[in-house]
Amino acid sequence: MSWPATVRYNTEPAPEGLAFVQDLFNTISAGKPRMNDLLADPGSAQAWLDRALEEWSLATGSPVAGIRLDPHDQEELRAFRDDLRRAAGQGRDGTLPPLHTASIAMQLGGNGEVHPEPRGTGWRRVAALALIEIFQAQQAGTWQRLKMCRNDRCGTAFFDRSRNNSGVWHSVKVCGNAANLRAYRARQRAQNAP
Repeated sequence: MSWPATVRYNTEPAPEGLAFVQDLFNTISAGKPRMNDLLADPGSAQAWLDRALEEWSLATGSPVAGIRLDPHDQEELRAFRDDLRRAAGQGRDGTLPPLHTASIAMQLGGNGEVHPEPRGTGWRRVAALALIEIFQAQQAGTWQRLKMCRNDRCGTAFFDRSRNNSGVWHSVKVCGNAANLRAYRARQRAQNAP
């Protein structure tokens, strides 16, 4: 699968529908050289959303109707993404007030299982879909593995596949080595200072 925002940073996608949230996080301008913010204008936001919804449908096996974004939706979606990233980066300890509400319907399927269905239009429907995926990841115990790269210059969202959930870099080669080298040099300067 090729999530349009996440693939730009050579990061493996999160499992199933959580990859949609990761891809939304990775629409930011990051990396070296800097990638464009995919939500910067209505055209690129719509192009990202169309591709991300196709990937979400493939990952979850769920059909999804297209969601149309107008210029106001693009601005609101960008604000939602930024608030969601900030909340996820706060250690998920509840220090931020509730940020967004989305309409979700619970539907009873023919097999007796209850499924959440996003409601609304435009950015509100995208937000509902993302919040459903986050809730399901929380229930499955995978939400805490979706992290932001510790490198402040990066911020790429990655899914931590380490056994003990201790990963801090989206790529040790790209961000970890540079940060560790800076820290090592700073320790050397401190030791050699009079």
